[in-house]
Amino acid sequence: MQVLLSAREIDKLTVLKRVEARRLTQREAAGILGMSERHVRRLLRTFRATGAAGLASKRRGRPSNRRINEYTQEDALDLIRERYADYGPTLAQEKLSEHHAITVSRDTLRRWMIADGLWVPRARRQRLHQPRARRACFGELVQADGSLHDWFEGRGPKCTLLVFVDDATGALMELRFAPAETTWSYFEATRNYVERWGRPVAFYTDKHSVFRINAPEQDGHTQFARALSELHIDLICANSPQAKGRVERANRTLQDRLVKEMRDLGISDIDSGNEMLEEFRVAYNKRFACDPQSAHDAHRRLRYADKLDEIFSIQSERKLSKELTFQYKNQLYVLIQKKSVMGLRGQRIDIFEAADGTLTVKHGRRTLAYREPSQQPERRPGRVVSSKELDSEMAVMKAKQPPVAPKRYDRLAHLIDASLSRDATRNAETRTSLLRGESGHL
Repeated sequence: MQVLLSAREIDKLTVLKRVEARRLTQREAAGILGMSERHVRRLLRTFRATGAAGLASKRRGRPSNRRINEYTQEDALDLIRERYADYGPTLAQEKLSEHHAITVSRDTLRRWMIADGLWVPRARRQRLHQPRARRACFGELVQADGSLHDWFEGRGPKCTLLVFVDDATGALMELRFAPAETTWSYFEATRNYVERWGRPVAFYTDKHSVFRINAPEQDGHTQFARALSELHIDLICANSPQAKGRVERANRTLQDRLVKEMRDLGISDIDSGNEMLEEFRVAYNKRFACDPQSAHDAHRRLRYADKLDEIFSIQSERKLSKELTFQYKNQLYVLIQKKSVMGLRGQRIDIFEAADGTLTVKHGRRTLAYREPSQQPERRPGRVVSSKELDSEMAVMKAKQPPVAPKRYDRLAHLIDASLSRDATRNAETRTSLLRGESGHL
């Protein structure tokens, strides 16, 4: 017969065995176990008579003497089924105590309700997300997301795949590999999209900092949100990943199928991957895309006034000083002085930064020429980097690091090699001069 002992009872057994082996006295055992010597002697008598099983508590497995009457439990559960079926344990306990004179603790009532199936603990609840119907028209809603994954399976660096999925058809509209999920990468992918398909009604994204300013004390729009606003494209941020489930499921499928396709083709870098994405996209849509409910295409053509170079640039505003200077990213710039710009002192100007870092300065619709002073102090301010950009940022920082200075013994070896080289050169010159002298003497 097996008897289960608690940790406290196992400690008692260990000490009593040492007493029996005469390695401890009864007084020392009493001090270790925190009990009287008389009780130690009682335990020893029980241990000698029945062995370790005699140390197990006799109350184990028996109902408590302070248990609540079974009839009280049945009455409480019956009342809850009839009147308080949608009540939680705390509120149900209050009602039973106030109106039915049934006094029971909240935890006990909660345990009864869970056992009877009247209450589901929070840890066991599953949040159900009802499927949302597809939009009716092609181009009405486009779900966009970035998937950070080891796309090249160690053959190349980890990168992000930007995925645009049409909500009405489930078709992949744009695929592009990028080092990280940044404003510039979304600018490039979105520009490719609108140039090919036109302007959709809305984009559906998550709450990434590219799309939304998440600091509660700050107000305004991100650069990407501003660009979509200029194109008259609405931006909707989902409250959960399940809300944009079509693009999330597409990401899982791509992490399986696309990875294996690139493995078969031996692709191991971003540029080669981007070259094959169009062919893969067409094959994917042929297999998985469905027809929309409506034949109407909700895409709108680009307008003549849509200057995409300016729209998909980082825009900011500066104020000209009296010397016609302005600062941008801790660099000082000066307008080339002409009579036509002298009246712009103190005026606001717009700065457009392109992907290659070149700046365009405008006042209204007028483009202003500028120059950069030759000598400026080098500044290295701290930059806030999100977790999705950290890998690509670290790669850039490592590439910019100066070469490591050689250790002392490396420098000594270098000096010795240089000295030996000079000695060898000197010996060769001496030997050449001697040969020339001998030939002249002859």
